[in-house]
Amino acid sequence: MGGVTSSVAAKFAFFPPDPPSYTVVETPETAGTRTSLGLSGVPRRDDVEVVRLPTKRGTEIVAVYVRNPSAKLTVLYSHGNAADLGQMYELFTELSLHLRVNLMGYDYSGYGQSSGKPSEQNTYADIEAAYRCLEETYGVHEEDVILYGQSVGSGPTLDLATRLPRLRAVVLHSPILSGLRVMYPVKHTYWFDIYKNIDKVPLVNCPVLVIHGTDDEVVDCSHGKRLWELSKQKYDPLWLKGGNHCNLELFPEYIKHLKKFILAVEKTQILTNGSSDSSEFSESSRKSSERLDLPRSSTDQREKPRTSADQREKARTSTDRRDKSRKSVDRLDKARNSMDQPDKPRKSIDRSDCLEWGDGSFGDMMRSVGLCNIDCFKPSASNV
Repeated sequence: MGGVTSSVAAKFAFFPPDPPSYTVVETPETAGTRTSLGLSGVPRRDDVEVVRLPTKRGTEIVAVYVRNPSAKLTVLYSHGNAADLGQMYELFTELSLHLRVNLMGYDYSGYGQSSGKPSEQNTYADIEAAYRCLEETYGVHEEDVILYGQSVGSGPTLDLATRLPRLRAVVLHSPILSGLRVMYPVKHTYWFDIYKNIDKVPLVNCPVLVIHGTDDEVVDCSHGKRLWELSKQKYDPLWLKGGNHCNLELFPEYIKHLKKFILAVEKTQILTNGSSDSSEFSESSRKSSERLDLPRSSTDQREKPRTSADQREKARTSTDRRDKSRKSVDRLDKARNSMDQPDKPRKSIDRSDCLEWGDGSFGDMMRSVGLCNIDCFKPSASNV
């Protein structure tokens, strides 16, 4: 077992862009008494705010918040392994515009201008800090939040989703079953594995949309299909034929399917037990299961989710958002402590999320920007 552990640990790695694609710049506001933050290399916009957020693990992360005046929902986006906010900025603003949502994106500890070092446990604290900011600074309610996890970002996304019973929805974009399963076809979860999404997705109460490319050379499409199958509330998945790990935003179906999902989510009602009620999701699930060719028996089956009285959120009777946010953060911390393994240093395994971007359609616009001019593969990834 020790040899296996050493081999796995040697392959786990985060790949933050080096050097970072941006710096944080301070600009005096009109009144002259305060400064506002911005990112170098990208245009200043009135609808985008840059903030620094402390985490409970002692780091400080950088985040951007994109406002849309027509928004009913807010997306909290966890990006892929080899990108930072400077590279994701144009995608975030375009998604906010096309989907009519507010959107917050953040850099993990050790990425961009966020302090500290990247680790599995730090990413969990990072997404909590971003979510806390949405509640405390922007007054966003849990039931109006959609968590979006791209590639390695599916790890913190699903971890937080298991601790938010009134969450509106989850999007998993080229997700992983777990770190170890990207490299080895294991049938069981081991203690040294990271981002155990296969165990967490059945605990998520809200609708789950999975998007994956059929030609993904980094994370096989079977990861996305298995996570979709294990989801309690399945939304019609998007299997992009010919899509790889780095280019799904370039397909016209990508933005069309996301728009359809957002509209469907807006119609859902949050029940008292935190689950979502929508006939569209159940119908979508039935049709998709007829098309999806997956084995029904699997040794990867996990314990069925249990409902718990202390998961049910008390009625929101207070107008004090900060008091509500403190209660929510306390609940997150309690749940985090109950399900965490002992805090050991971890490294990620996911190799990257490269994009290229054009003008015209959404996909053409993405192609023109040239999001990541980096290799999606590292030498150690060639044989995983």
